[in-house]
Amino acid sequence: MSKKNKSRWAFLLVLVIIALTGYFVYHKFFGDSVKLNKNYTFLYIENGSNLQDVTNDLVEEKIISDPQSFSWLAHKMELDTNIHPGKYRITNGMTLRQIINLVKYNKQEKVKLTFNSQIHNLEEFVTYTADKLEMNETEVEQFLSDEKKLRDNFNLDPDNAFALLVPGIVEVSWAIKTEELFELLAKRYKNIWNQNRFSRAQKIGFSVPEIITLASIVQSESSIKSEQEKIAGVYINRLKKGMLLQADPTLKFANNNYTAQRVWDTDKETNSPYNTYKYKGLPPGPICLVSTQAIDATLNYSKHNYLFFCAKCELNGLSDYSATYEQHKKFAEKYQKAMDKRGIK
Repeated sequence: MSKKNKSRWAFLLVLVIIALTGYFVYHKFFGDSVKLNKNYTFLYIENGSNLQDVTNDLVEEKIISDPQSFSWLAHKMELDTNIHPGKYRITNGMTLRQIINLVKYNKQEKVKLTFNSQIHNLEEFVTYTADKLEMNETEVEQFLSDEKKLRDNFNLDPDNAFALLVPGIVEVSWAIKTEELFELLAKRYKNIWNQNRFSRAQKIGFSVPEIITLASIVQSESSIKSEQEKIAGVYINRLKKGMLLQADPTLKFANNNYTAQRVWDTDKETNSPYNTYKYKGLPPGPICLVSTQAIDATLNYSKHNYLFFCAKCELNGLSDYSATYEQHKKFAEKYQKAMDKRGIK
């Protein structure tokens, strides 16, 4: 074989080697795909995680089987300096490159926090939040027990800090920090408590926490706005006269019996500051998350001379109102008979 032919074959051999190497590298680092036993799974990256932590998590979750290949490619793609904590959806068939880009460009999946009537108190809020996010219960509890932060930022205290929560859905990063979460909640709180509502509360002689607490009772009595305005008027009349509120929803709260359809005399015996049959004035804080409708209904309560109200015997969501206890007793008896007839205990 001539020298010229030898050089040509050597050149061709080099090309073949380069091509095979390229093919291997492409399929090793770019073509190989994740093989899950389900459609998708989630990768959770904690605050302060480095590339080794991410790699270990991927291996532990059985998302990748070759950590060396992932780590090599991740370094080449500069993931080590672009790690964003959060929750990432890894779908079956993703390549290593796609996984790296997911984290590198912070394409994380937000967590939905739904604040509704299923959250009755701060303890349930703490448990719910810690279960949904990276933060633990202690971090949330510490913030909610910080008297200075609550007073300076929201004019609240640990007893009525539940008033800070506004019903609705909040979408956040799984790795959101406690301070950041409460900054977001504070923004929602301040959007509700604009200057108009704040001024209205002052005008009728109540603080913001007091209005929220009263509105939570009103909301628990009825979901109908016109009824809420009349009920708020009843409770405000009673407060002005120094009467006990005697609000049944506060008994359910005091006894941790939120689904009760009726309250009994034994319920009134519980020794709790939320027992408005025993203690005068408003309870220490709200008994549920309060809607804007209930807040506005309380701020714009109906002015009348009623001191009592009772659900109508038709159980249609409306109430009968009375200025005297004698009249109230007649309505109450009809209501009790209606409840008995329906077997509601």
